[in-house]
Parts: sequence; structure tokens; C-alpha cells
Amino acid sequence: MRERVEQALRDAVSSDDAFLTEVASHLIVAGGKRVRPLFAIASAAAGGAEVTDEVVQGGVAVELVHLGSLYHDDVIDEAPTRRTVESVNARWGNLTAILAGDFLLARASEIAASLGTEVAGLLAATIGRLCEGEVGELRTAYNVDRTEDAYFSAIEGKTASLFATACRIGAIVGGLPRPEVEALTRFGLAYGMAFQIVDDVLDVTATAEELGKPAGHDLVEGVYNLPVLRALGASDDGLGDLLGAPIEGVALDKALGIIRSDGAVTSSMATARDYAATSISELDGFGDSDGAAWLRGAVDQLFARVTA
Repeated sequence: MRERVEQALRDAVSSDDAFLTEVASHLIVAGGKRVRPLFAIASAAAGGAEVTDEVVQGGVAVELVHLGSLYHDDVIDEAPTRRTVESVNARWGNLTAILAGDFLLARASEIAASLGTEVAGLLAATIGRLCEGEVGELRTAYNVDRTEDAYFSAIEGKTASLFATACRIGAIVGGLPRPEVEALTRFGLAYGMAFQIVDDVLDVTATAEELGKPAGHDLVEGVYNLPVLRALGASDDGLGDLLGAPIEGVALDKALGIIRSDGAVTSSMATARDYAATSISELDGFGDSDGAAWLRGAVDQLFARVTA
């Protein structure tokens, strides 16, 4: 199935302009787990639908939105690498990266339109939610008074909405009954929330080697995620005095040490597990179908890299 996804992705970004094709396929060639298109496929299969080319295309459309957002994110972050390779902006410049990201979003929209007006409208709304989530995150950068509500709203837009849309598109294109479409959408949303919280925990607990990027990257960028916010609310160790501005070196190490030691990580992981349990419960009506089993396995794998 992954082979079908990979070929469809490469076909989707093919252009008459060889340079644009090279740039647009840069991160596709670099690899990836393709979780979002696989969620679309598994959602259709969960309800007993055939995995048609249209179902694969629906998942590809969501993946292209995700990839386009990465191109734009790397420009904003001035990131030198992505997925262990040189980022598009580092190799070809910011303008090329922005235009290539736009091209990926355009191709995603074109595919969605070919699958019907409901899918087209859904993908457009998801791109809007993604932008809202990112803007919400930017507005609270370096704000030690950021609320958990603001955090949850941001990650629902920038992360969970894409998983929800992947599942919903797979179910819609697969022709599943509406109650199943809604259940799979709720599954994807809850999974996406858990996914992002786990990712944020790893940002403050994993090593640079495990992450493939510097530990505490979000902290450096002023993106105060759930474990940081909970540490700020519980700590008397001066964490708030260390934050509120760019941080590095000894100060960064001290901040990470405080966050790791006062229960914030354990509390955040408990919240992630609550979302994961919610997502699993949405699959109760799908029995032991291969698609539902795969989705349950994806939830279990979320926690394989963390022990908190």
C-alpha cells in the first residue's frame, strides 16, 4: 500500500518544469512515514470499503497539504535541514521554498476537487484551520502566560485537523455510512491531539540524536508547549525567569532540567493517553476489521518512544 502512496505522491508533484518537479518532490524523495495517507486508507478499510485509487488520492491530497506546510514552516524557522536532508529554503532560497509550498497546496486542492465538492470544501477548510493554528502559536511566542486552552486550540488546528481530515476523506471517498464517517473523524482528531502532545513531550525529554534536531527546539523558538506550561504553573524553581525571551546554553539546559523534574512530563503524558483512549473508543463500532486494527496499532505506537 505504501508503494501506491509513494507513486501517487510523485505523480502528483510532477510538472512540465523539471526544476519545479525537483523542488516539489524534494521532501517526498527524502522519505517519511506517510501516516496521513495511510490513515485515509485505513479509515476506508475500517468500514469494509475497497481501497480504490480515489481513496489513495484523498490521502495524498492531505499529505501534500502537510508537506506544503513544512516548506513554509522551514522558511519561517530558517531551518537548515528537514528529514535529515538539506531543507528546500537552505538549498534553493526562501522564495523558491514558498512557491514550491504553494504549488503543493495547489496540487492538493486540484486532487480534492476531482473527488467532489464535499472533499474540496473539507480540504480548503482544513488549510484554513492549519493557518489559524500556526498564527495562534506565533501570537503566543515567548509568552509565559500562554494558557492551556490556547495551546490546545493551536495544536487542534495545526496538527489534529489534518489527521481528522485524512480519516474523514478516506471514509467519504470509501462511501461509508455517515455515522462511521463521523466516528472516524473524531478518531483522527483525538489521535492528532495525542500525537502532538507526545511530540511536544519528546521535545523536552529526548536527546538531539533521538530527535534528529536540537533538544528543546520549541523552547528556543518560544513555543511553550504543554509540559512547559505545566512546569511553569507548578514550579518554584525560577523557570519563568529563564523564559520569555530566546534561550540557549546553560540557561536552556537548566530550563529543560526543571521541566523534566517536576511532574509536568508525567502529567502531559497522562493527557496524551486520555486523548488516545478517546480515539480508541471511536473505533468500537468497527469490530476487528483490518483497517480498524491498523488504526488501533497506530495509537499504541504513539507511546513506543516514551516511558513517562
